[in-house]
Amino acid sequence: MTKRIGLYPGSFDPITNGHIDIIKRALKVVDKLVIGIAVNLGKTGFFDYKTREKLVKEDIKNLGLSEFIEVKSFNGLLVNYAREINAKLIVRGLRAVTDFEYEFQMTGMNARLDSEIETVFLMASENQQFISSRLVKEIFIFDGDISSFVSENVLKAMKEKK
Repeated sequence: MTKRIGLYPGSFDPITNGHIDIIKRALKVVDKLVIGIAVNLGKTGFFDYKTREKLVKEDIKNLGLSEFIEVKSFNGLLVNYAREINAKLIVRGLRAVTDFEYEFQMTGMNARLDSEIETVFLMASENQQFISSRLVKEIFIFDGDISSFVSENVLKAMKEKK
């Protein structure tokens, strides 16, 4: 039987508890999940892509999910990367209507580029809907408490960077 491979792409700068929620729930619909850390060489993030990849791998290991999840960085078109890893499913998390508008457009474009790859949306759990990497970074930069939004692993790395 062929494994259902899913791809959960994103910048994960940093990975949040909201991302972890989507990852755990995505494992209910795929046999293997590849977390694709998007590399955008023209964009400066809080963490470089290698650090983001390391942090995600550590969080996945700490959750005991390494057997079902692979963490890799990628550059370029999402559908090309999905083809490269034989993923037939792209997993996206939705928090609010504003997410939907952007994701709806991206899904349409991806479907035109490769109609064999489906996109599945998972709604963020009620207690995770407000979390975004952008807001986590902003709160952190202004010395707010982000400990309920990220793992201890990520919090430690952010403090070390600051």
